[in-house]
Amino acid sequence: MARIENLNLSQRVTNELGKAIIAGAYSGNMGLPTEAQLCEEYGISRTAVREAVKMLAAKGLISSRPRQGIRVESPDNWNLYDTSVLKWMLESSPSLHVLKEFLQVRQAIEPQAAALAARKGDQNAIAEIAKALEAMQAAAIQSEGNLLEADLAFHTAVLQASGNRFFFQLRDFIRTALNVSIQHTTPAKGSKKTIAEEHNRVYIAILNGEAEQAKNMMSYLIDEAMTFIENEIASMEAKKSVG
Repeated sequence: MARIENLNLSQRVTNELGKAIIAGAYSGNMGLPTEAQLCEEYGISRTAVREAVKMLAAKGLISSRPRQGIRVESPDNWNLYDTSVLKWMLESSPSLHVLKEFLQVRQAIEPQAAALAARKGDQNAIAEIAKALEAMQAAAIQSEGNLLEADLAFHTAVLQASGNRFFFQLRDFIRTALNVSIQHTTPAKGSKKTIAEEHNRVYIAILNGEAEQAKNMMSYLIDEAMTFIENEIASMEAKKSVG
């Protein structure tokens, strides 16, 4: 029982310290507080602190070496494919710049995944895309269900339908960032029906085995989001310069 309690406490400390590191509260120059200081600050045992340190080290945020203490690693060493790290980054400021980088990753992967799905023609996998699309259409037209969750399911299903195991293993990474990205870009389109229709074009191309069309339609979706995010960044930077 104590072990489970320690693990829960460790996860809480990992979450709070992870957010603080990414927000810039700690840097490589100053490092983290000592084990004793963390124990006192969070009211937990050394065992729980050490578990948290191990988890943060596994995510590339910190390193712990004898006689050097706990050091904060350079952002270049952070594991950006770790969904917790990505989530903390998106919650931090400026998240729009992170979303732009994420969209660049999507642009390199998802259009190709759609093209592969069209070429492969796995009917069971394509049926999963159709299922997600139907949920999107229901949420858009009849206000039934969750459009965001259906949208996430659609993109995950396309990754799976590609038949590329490397693409599919990126699903948690894609879902984590896409969850934030969609919430930024959906209001700009103003119509849930339009969103569902654009995804339907991707699906139809995959269903008909039109690889190039599937690739282009998926690229179009991501390009739209990229344009919106870039405009938001430009607006944000313009306000800063005026201020």
